[in-house]
Amino acid sequence: MSMSLRVRLILASLLWVSVGVALAGFILSATFRDHVTRQLESDLSADMDELRAVTSKAPSGGVSTSRPLSDPRFEAPSSGHYWIIRNGGRVAAKSVSLGNNELPLPQGGPIADGQLHYHTIMGPTGLIRVAERTYGLVSDPGKLHLMVGTDWSILKTTVRRFNNTLAWSMGGFAISMIVLAILMLLYATRPLAQVQRALADVRAGRAKQIRGKYPSEVRPLVDDLNAMMDAMGKTTQKARAQAGNLAHSLKTPLAVLTDEAYSVEKSGLTNSASVMFEQCRRMQRHIDYQLARTRSAATRSVPGTSARVADVVGSVSSALARLYVGGGVRIEPRVSEDLFVACDFQDLNEIVANLIDNALKHARTTVVVSARRGIASPAPAVEIVVEDDGPGLPPEAWNVVFDIGERWDSRAKGTGLGLPIVRDLVQLYGGRVQLGKSALGGLEVSIALPAVPDC
Repeated sequence: MSMSLRVRLILASLLWVSVGVALAGFILSATFRDHVTRQLESDLSADMDELRAVTSKAPSGGVSTSRPLSDPRFEAPSSGHYWIIRNGGRVAAKSVSLGNNELPLPQGGPIADGQLHYHTIMGPTGLIRVAERTYGLVSDPGKLHLMVGTDWSILKTTVRRFNNTLAWSMGGFAISMIVLAILMLLYATRPLAQVQRALADVRAGRAKQIRGKYPSEVRPLVDDLNAMMDAMGKTTQKARAQAGNLAHSLKTPLAVLTDEAYSVEKSGLTNSASVMFEQCRRMQRHIDYQLARTRSAATRSVPGTSARVADVVGSVSSALARLYVGGGVRIEPRVSEDLFVACDFQDLNEIVANLIDNALKHARTTVVVSARRGIASPAPAVEIVVEDDGPGLPPEAWNVVFDIGERWDSRAKGTGLGLPIVRDLVQLYGGRVQLGKSALGGLEVSIALPAVPDC
């Protein structure tokens, strides 16, 4: 089942807003995390400078600090803020917050280039971010190695709070954008819904054309639809008028001729009467043929025309079975209920009736009528196949029998119009007709008609 344009646009907007908001949230969260990390490292750098400023070394080699650092958290046990000073690889001083613990050296040991370096190590309360700096070489007993650290959980807590706030904010923003997008789409597609309702009124006979005011983007479509319906109406009226005129102009002369033929026959001129009867029948066949073509050409231009193949095959088979009762030939319909063709019911009835009637005239015991979806067709089609177990036709006769009034076997019953009518009706609907040899031994006639979409 195809998805409506509104649903497609709404789903596309939903996907776009969701992806955009998620991407924006991820970027904002990463940017904030990077900012907090840099801020934490900046604080560690400031603490390192302050620690260096208050640290002094006595001539005896002892290390001391002139005062506590300005951040009181260094004086609270297990506060998450720590510092430590090593002299010659041994702990010379440390913050009160460390208690009996120490800050382990980074993997690979201290870096003795005199620059400030940042590491993440395991501290007494979990992961901590530390800044380290060596003043000179560690192997020199006169040089010091300083480390200042902050618990990593502080950064995680800050980032988590920000992410929670960000999630609520971006979620609300996404919902508002989705609602706004849906409202805009509903408003933008409103003219299409109006066109749909107007077309429903036209199909129901409540209106002859689509009326109303439409945006400039939709107006050309409405104008084209109105023009097409107007042209279809004129074509149908013209076809009906031509068919009616033809019928009235020829039926009266035919009736007169037939009556004269009866008079001639009564007067004893049998041969002349026979010729007149034959010419009248020939004219009547041509009239019926042209009327069928005209009616089909008019019906074909009407949109929404469809017929269920099973219904037509069933009704025709039932009617012809009664007509040929006692002939010893049975009709076997093999058609599923889900096959529809874009063809007028009466036209399909005439096509199938001509094919089955033709098969019944030549079959010995069996006529099989089957239908299937046209797999090999370039466009969706339904193939209807009528087979019989009669004598069949040689390949050289396959084209001859499509000529109006021509019969391969002059002794057989019929007017010679059945297959030509079938061919012309099928071609009017853009289909095709093929003759071949049946698996039953007789003739196989296969027609392909456009299938109704989604059927």
